[in-house]
Amino acid sequence: VLGFSVWAHHMFVSGMASWLRVPMMITTLLIAVPTGIKVFSWLATLWEGKLHFTTPMLFALGFVSMFVIGGLSGIYLGSIPIDIHASDTYFVVAHFHYVLMGGALFALLAAIFYWWPKIFGRLLDERIGRLSFILVFVGFNVAFQPQHLLGLLGMQRRTYTYPDEPLYNTYNLISSIGSYILGVGLLLVFFAILKARKGRRAGNDPWLADTLEWYTTSPPPPHNFDRVPYVTSARPLRDLRRKLEEGSARR
Repeated sequence: VLGFSVWAHHMFVSGMASWLRVPMMITTLLIAVPTGIKVFSWLATLWEGKLHFTTPMLFALGFVSMFVIGGLSGIYLGSIPIDIHASDTYFVVAHFHYVLMGGALFALLAAIFYWWPKIFGRLLDERIGRLSFILVFVGFNVAFQPQHLLGLLGMQRRTYTYPDEPLYNTYNLISSIGSYILGVGLLLVFFAILKARKGRRAGNDPWLADTLEWYTTSPPPPHNFDRVPYVTSARPLRDLRRKLEEGSARR
C-alpha cells in the first residue's frame, strides 16, 4: 500500500502542487517502518544463527549493510527541503546505487556462491570468492560514498562535464578508482565460475545446512526424492542423518 503511494517523491521539483508534496513526503518516510522491520528481522536471524563466514555469508552480510546505508540516504531524500537541494545531483546517484546495486548485486552474488554447488555439483573456489567479496565491497564503497559528497556540493548528474573545482576532481578520481576495484572483484567472480568446471565436488550438503534441499545429491535428480522424507523437526536433515546412522549401527 505504501509502495503505491510514494511515487511523487521523484517529482518534488517538477512543478507539482506544493500541497501535494507533504502527503507524499509522509508516505515516503513511513516506508522506513516496514523497511526497518525487515532489517531487524534479518539481524535477529543472524543473532540466533550459527554463522560460518563463507563467501555466501559474506556477500549476504554485505547486502544487509549496503541496503541499510541506501535506506538511510533515502530518508533524507524523502524530506522535501533536502530533496529540493539534492535533486538531480550525484547524491541521488549514490542513493540509487546503494539501494539497487548494493541490495541486488550483493544478494545475487551470495545466491550464486550458495546455490552453484547444488545446481552444478561443484563448489566455487572459496579463496577466490572471499577475495572477490573484499574487492567488490571495498570498490563499491570507494566508488559511491564520495558521490554523496559530490551531490551535497551541487554536482549535477546527467551532464557530460562539470566545473574544474578541486573537490569535484578529487571525489571523481576516488570514485573512478573505486569503480575499477569493483570491476576487478566482479571479474574474479567470473573467473571462479570458469574454474568451477574442474572444481571440488560439492557432495550433498557442503554448507551443513541441514535442510531438505541439501538432502538430495548435487545436482539433484529430476524427481528430487525416491521417497518423501518424513520431517519431525525444524532441522530435518539432522534427523534423517541420525536415522541413517542408527540403521547402519543395527546392521
